[in-house]
Amino acid sequence: MTAAAGERTRAHGWRIIAAQECRDLWLSGRGPLLLFAYAVLLSAVTYLAATNQILNFLEQRESVNLVLQIAVAVGVLLTLVVAADAISGERERGTFESLLLTPVSRGAIVLGKLVAAMSLWGAAFLVSVPYLWVLGKGVAVVGEAVALGLVIGTVLALSMAAIGLVISAVSSSNKVSLAVALFLMLALFAPTQLPAMPTSSVGDLLVRINPVTAGMHYIQLVLLKGHGWTQDLTYLISPVVAVVAAVVALAVAGPRIVRLAGGVGSG
Repeated sequence: MTAAAGERTRAHGWRIIAAQECRDLWLSGRGPLLLFAYAVLLSAVTYLAATNQILNFLEQRESVNLVLQIAVAVGVLLTLVVAADAISGERERGTFESLLLTPVSRGAIVLGKLVAAMSLWGAAFLVSVPYLWVLGKGVAVVGEAVALGLVIGTVLALSMAAIGLVISAVSSSNKVSLAVALFLMLALFAPTQLPAMPTSSVGDLLVRINPVTAGMHYIQLVLLKGHGWTQDLTYLISPVVAVVAAVVALAVAGPRIVRLAGGVGSG
């Protein structure tokens, strides 16, 4: 390899890694299998929501909000799981050493894996759009729901993907990485399944500091309450802080923690 070719490889290394990781994710069957399970879940939820809508138990806006929240939650969960497997999984499969020997920086490896994990969120979001259209057709809510899902879901998915990569890099095994990631998701998403959002000042604070509950509550306020997009922007503070903090932490720590063995090292 010439010096010029080597420089080009280093400059575009993240694109090479991202393309390779996307091929592994989608051609190996993992990505399509996860999307199929995701579509089955959305089909079941949409059918139940549509049935309740016909029986007048749910209004169209409520149905769309329900499906959108589940679509975002599960799509973000899938993104976190894929990211949590990205490094620790390769270590256990014995393919990580060859990746580290490629002429790209470790930062490029991290960025490439982040892009690949986000590709699953992008695909999941596209799958959810027809379900939202079916439930919301005839009511001017589908476009707004799609835009909300894209913005809020992408912010949450990016933060969870970055956190998942950090967990994957420092975990001693793939089982540990996936267990920690799933526990984190349970801790963040469990409050969204409570019967009603707390109305006290303490309850509102708890909603706001959790990026997931804050993002979901923002979606609910816009879709169900008819609030303007700029009316409740304070609920987006914690999601934005989470994504910035996670991405910066991954960018700073990534080159140090991407190693053949789990843990943080000096080089």
